[in-house]
Amino acid sequence: MTTQATIGIIGGSGLYKMDALSDIAEVQVETPFGAPSDALIVGTLAGTRVAFLARHGRNHTLMPSELPFRANIYAMKQLGVQYLISASAVGSLKAAAKPLDMVVPDQFIDRTKSRVSTFFGDGIVAHIAFGDPICHALANVVADAATSLDLPGVTLHRGGTYVCMEGPAFSTKAESNLYRSWDATIIGMTNLPEAKLAREAEIAYATLALVTDYDCWHPDHDSVTVEMVIGNLQKNATNAQAVIRAAVRSLADNPPVSEAHDALKYAVITPLDQAPAATLEKLELLLKKYR
Repeated sequence: MTTQATIGIIGGSGLYKMDALSDIAEVQVETPFGAPSDALIVGTLAGTRVAFLARHGRNHTLMPSELPFRANIYAMKQLGVQYLISASAVGSLKAAAKPLDMVVPDQFIDRTKSRVSTFFGDGIVAHIAFGDPICHALANVVADAATSLDLPGVTLHRGGTYVCMEGPAFSTKAESNLYRSWDATIIGMTNLPEAKLAREAEIAYATLALVTDYDCWHPDHDSVTVEMVIGNLQKNATNAQAVIRAAVRSLADNPPVSEAHDALKYAVITPLDQAPAATLEKLELLLKKYR
């Protein structure tokens, strides 16, 4: 049974497993950046081998600021992942994106303070292009999958800006209204570091954002609580898994060309023949095709 997969799935709050996975192998992966959030689960979904990771651990033991982002993405790369779908709980900053809706964003704003979101340093410098932080080809596959299912009571929103905040506390009303003034669409705590690292790892990345609440700005809704978030996530989990299954089926039938797959081609500034041997060894998986 192979433990390699070209499609990866990261499940956020409320999505700790994929019920439809079969022929499962639990894979313990060690990376140069430590252990990932949990064992990766490699199994068959819609006839295709995929790798699934519970972002916060299967029992939700890791806060957003504690997540081993580098290990999570590097582990996916080690398993051969080329396309990564991230399912994530978010708050809505727009009335049109109502709780239980889905958003496939195309932009990010970084409001984090303590996240390590690059593999580089220690003698090797790289600057990836990140003007378009989501792989549009993969995002279209995910959005088309959601649209094709015509899920009752769920509206799919294509595009939009995801504000990535530090957490673990939710926003103040002043912060929420500030983000709304920036025309942001949704807010979460995890996806921007993943997107940056996936780009450095030359993995196509897209977010399937699951709206759980209206953050705290909406005058007709109570301030967000954990109970509200978890309750709505549980309602949305079945729909999210259906979208991911449909997206996996489409990817397997017609894997799109992604600019992300060559993201490091012009990004590495340091001459690799002059780089520290220890750093080259640590980043061999990312750099070998350019040496």
